[in-house]
Parts: sequence; C-alpha cells; structure tokens
Amino acid sequence: MQQKKILIVGGGVGGMSAAISLARFGHHVELIDLDPEWRVYGAGITITGPTLRAFKALGVLPDIEAQAYTGAGIQVCSTDGARLAVLPTPVRPEDGIPGCGGIMRPVLHKILSARVLAAGVNVRLGLSVEKFNQGHDQVDVELTDGTRSSYDLVIGADGLFSRIRSLLFPDAPTPEYTGQSAWRAQLPRPPEIDRRHFFLGGPYKVGLTPVSKERMYMFLLENAKEKRRLPEESLPEELERLTRSYGGIIREIGKSLSAENTIVHRPLEAFLLPGPWFKGRVLLIGDAAHPTTPQLASGAGLAAEDALVLAEEFGDGQDIDRALMRYMSRRYERCLLVVQNSLEIGRREQAGRPIAEQTVLVEQSLKVLAEPI
Repeated sequence: MQQKKILIVGGGVGGMSAAISLARFGHHVELIDLDPEWRVYGAGITITGPTLRAFKALGVLPDIEAQAYTGAGIQVCSTDGARLAVLPTPVRPEDGIPGCGGIMRPVLHKILSARVLAAGVNVRLGLSVEKFNQGHDQVDVELTDGTRSSYDLVIGADGLFSRIRSLLFPDAPTPEYTGQSAWRAQLPRPPEIDRRHFFLGGPYKVGLTPVSKERMYMFLLENAKEKRRLPEESLPEELERLTRSYGGIIREIGKSLSAENTIVHRPLEAFLLPGPWFKGRVLLIGDAAHPTTPQLASGAGLAAEDALVLAEEFGDGQDIDRALMRYMSRRYERCLLVVQNSLEIGRREQAGRPIAEQTVLVEQSLKVLAEPI
C-alpha cells in the first residue's frame, strides 16, 4: 500500500463521495470548500435507482431510506392530473435497491458530510485553489489563504463553474443556457402522491417528487429564450402564474404558494467537455467534468459513481497515470449518454413534442443506466 496525499476541491456530492471512497483505501485525503459554513441550498432532488446503488456502495443507503423517500415507477399524468401511464424505473434484482427516490438536499448533505468526517478526512472551509503547478508526479498547490502544499492527486469537484477546470483547461467550453429554467418548491405531501409524478402535455414539464413521508417538492421547467433573474420576493407569484394552465393538484399548489415553500429558480446550463477530463495529476469529476440538466435526474448520481470508479481504479495508488486512463474508459460514454439524452429530452419538451416522444427517451436511458458501471 502506497498512501497518497489527495486534495479534493469542492464539498458537494461528488467531492464528499470521493473523500469517503478514497479514504477507505487508506489515502490521506484533504477536502476544501469555498463556503466557510459548508452549507447546501435548494429544495429536493430526485434519486434514480443507479444513484441509490452508488449510495449503497458508499454505505449511506440505510440512512437515505430512513430519512427520505424510496419507491418505484414514475406516474405520467395529463395537465389536469388524469393518470395516463407508469414509466418503469428498472433496477437489477441483484443490486437490492429501490427503483427511485427523492431527498432534500440538506438531508443528503448531512448524511454524506457525517461520513466524510467519520472517515478522518481533513476538511478545510472557506478555501479554494489560487493556482497550481504540475511536476512529474506531484501537484504544487497554492490555496486562496496563501498556504502551499504538494499532492499526488488533485480532484476538481467544484461544480458547473469549476475553478479547477478553468485553470486546467483554460480553452474549455463554458456553460451555455439551454432555453429552460428550473423552478422548485417545497410542499406538504398528500397521500395520493405515492411516487414520482410527471404532468405532461402543457406548456411546461411539471413534476412532483416525494422526499419523505410528509414532504415533497414540485418542479417546473420553464421555456424561455433568455435567462431571467427574478427578485426572491416575486418567486411565489411568478410560479403561481406559470401553473395557471394546469388543473388538479398542480393548480391547487399554485394557488397556495408563498415564501414558506422555499422556492428556488435557476437557469439550466450545460455543455459537453471533450475527454480526457484530466491532465497530469489533476482530474475533474461530477459537474466540473460533465454538467447536465435534470431531465434524467442523474447529476448527483454520476458524481457519486465517478467517485466510486475513481477509488476502484486508483486503489493503492501504485500507477496513477494508468488508473486515470482506466477511469476515463469506464466513465466517458456513460456520462456522455446522460448529458446528450438530457439535453435532447429538454429540446423535445421545449418543442412541445407528444408525450410519448418525451417519455420514451427517459425510459430508454434509465434502462441503460441500470446496467453495471
């Protein structure tokens, strides 16, 4: 065993998953995050079966099942709430996992961060990377507080607007607006919302995802040619306006919205970063490498998978260069499929394609993603 010194930049799902996975192999892992409070924002997120499989490998599935929602299938409904069909959320029987789920972002963050600290990872907050220089087998890093150190591997897990990506690949593509914005709102969960729901056929894609026995979140994907930045106090009224063409439970939710629902609005941005996602001993994972839109609910799952595969290939750290090449061979096509298919589903939604054309690619993609990583 050759214990390596590893720096992880970014304390989100990908960074925390990498810290947990690499610490298991006995490596000395440091994790830094720009937020001095190591907080997480937003409403709920949907979890696919493959994401639950990754969380099982990380050892946190029991915590998620106890504190969140897990189930199977996606109920497809019309704009007035009539039930049309159920999309399967396939999993392999041998994986022993539910087909899908939902969780509040702060709950997931609390579960994973507790495991990071229990693994003995050195967590330092309020920091990012100022610059780095690569030698033959080391990366010399200067942090934003002026401290310097050398590492055997640096992992950029710092999201869509990655600082590490800009330093590593200064000519890389930058995030592009997709023509959609995502709205999310926290809500009480009524008994009839027994699984994930899509409401299709209207001007926007709308969905409901349970995140616990008592709570759920609503999402709405708004089509707009240009990005909108809205004052926080206007969000309930604007989201209510967007739901007016819907009936049933969506219309009822719209009428009830207030600031207490913790409404979040953000433009959807993504791009395709050519491989490889590393240079020398610096590697990008998660949204820093393959940022995607939420149509396949796989962003967090891909980040966790990245971490698990990296730890498997990195192992005892004896041949880092080959490990990174093996990592890319296992991850590139799978991540590319998610990014491309998510963007295509978004284009079909914006074009108002028939419901079957919107859902068929979701179903096909979930089937592929259920296969082993």
